[in-house]
Amino acid sequence: MLLLLLLSQPILAQPLIAWSQTEDIAPSQFGNLHPRVTVDGSGNPMVIWGNGTQVNFARMGGNGFAAPTVLNPESIPIFAASWAGPDLASHGDTVYVVFKETPEHTGGIYIVHSFDGGLNFSIPERVDDTADSLSRFPAVATDANGNPMVAFMKFNPGWGSARYVMAKSEDYGNTFGIDVLGSRFSGGDVCDCCPASIAVSGSTAALLYRDNLNNLRNSWAGISLNSGNSFVGGIEIDNTDWMVNACPSSGPDGVIYGDKLYSVFMSAASGKVLCYRSRASINNLQLESIEPLTANIMGLNLQNFPRIAGFDKAAAILWTQRVNDNAQLAIQFTNNISNGFPSGYDILVEDNVMNADVAISSTEVYVVWEDMDSGTVKFKSGTYILSGLSDLTSQHESVKLYPNPASSLGLSIQFEQHDDSQVHYTIFNSQGKHLVSGFGYAIDGVLNLDTSNLSAGVYFIQINHHNQIDYKPLIFQND
Repeated sequence: MLLLLLLSQPILAQPLIAWSQTEDIAPSQFGNLHPRVTVDGSGNPMVIWGNGTQVNFARMGGNGFAAPTVLNPESIPIFAASWAGPDLASHGDTVYVVFKETPEHTGGIYIVHSFDGGLNFSIPERVDDTADSLSRFPAVATDANGNPMVAFMKFNPGWGSARYVMAKSEDYGNTFGIDVLGSRFSGGDVCDCCPASIAVSGSTAALLYRDNLNNLRNSWAGISLNSGNSFVGGIEIDNTDWMVNACPSSGPDGVIYGDKLYSVFMSAASGKVLCYRSRASINNLQLESIEPLTANIMGLNLQNFPRIAGFDKAAAILWTQRVNDNAQLAIQFTNNISNGFPSGYDILVEDNVMNADVAISSTEVYVVWEDMDSGTVKFKSGTYILSGLSDLTSQHESVKLYPNPASSLGLSIQFEQHDDSQVHYTIFNSQGKHLVSGFGYAIDGVLNLDTSNLSAGVYFIQINHHNQIDYKPLIFQND
């Protein structure tokens, strides 16, 4: 089987990811609004997105994505737009999808579940109790036992008193308890057109939302220590102090590692629309650090819709940006979040991107996005090297592998210095397991290696030359 992968193109050095070719999840007639991605118990990606009044679901099988399944009946049309729509979460092979019925003033919030990795879904169950109120913008996550927790915005009957609440299920999405308040820690309402998200680790949950305190639109996180049953306080995860009498239509996202909440959000407080990352202490309910995702970029017009995902110590931040009128998709990755994020990032798509999402398994980063040109949901995966290998050094463009993908015909390592010198090399598989080490002599700056014993797959090669250590992704294909 031919394994065809492309290498990442870093703006600045960051841990290595070998990216696959881009593919469509489904034909354009299925739409592409607001895609979201998660993984099943085997680490395979599952994706939802909106199409008019439908929510579509597709799962990765052995030969690519299966044909989409529509999850809502015609009697419950859904709200979906590029900037907001249905959400999903997984706990092993248990999958939950939530969506808002339209029209908003009469429709409710519903959930469907699957216990077999998305092969079969239940009929929709109502989540919100809105006898005296209105709702919008559901978000879903799972607790440590695999039960769903659903956050949504709630209003009084006149569309006032906007707040975020959370409803919990203890029977895997069949019934829900009374919702509890998870916002208003600033004393104000929430931004009534900005979606929220949920981050969970063990019994700790963070409900991340954009606030509205007399037009101060900073982002906050309500903190629960009992899996969303109540909230003990809030953290202002964004202190940029963006004052705006308008609707940003963009909310924060986050992940929890130990006591730390890592958040991403958009703000235009500086006068330019930029994305930021912050770190906060959950124990102390205090913001600890905040910084822009990138340094100054020539031609940058705006950044928006940041998303963050994690697995073990690895984490990835994804966002859209417009540079010289090109709507790009960028990603920043670390294989050990305790070391922070690098200053570098990869450009995955050069143009025509609207909104996107990211998920991580033990070895893969999965990215989906709205393509404005084709009208489809696009998909790309990347294999990353585990923490402990790429932490050692950054990648140098002075060292090149060719051909890459390689085959049994061999692999050449070319160095910028065209001298005759000794080279030490070590090859690891994608899990970081050491496979083979050796040394050879580069003649006129080129070392030729025998790769006939490698099987098709993704590898990483450590190269020690002139006391400089480099790591490179190596793709091997069968002849």
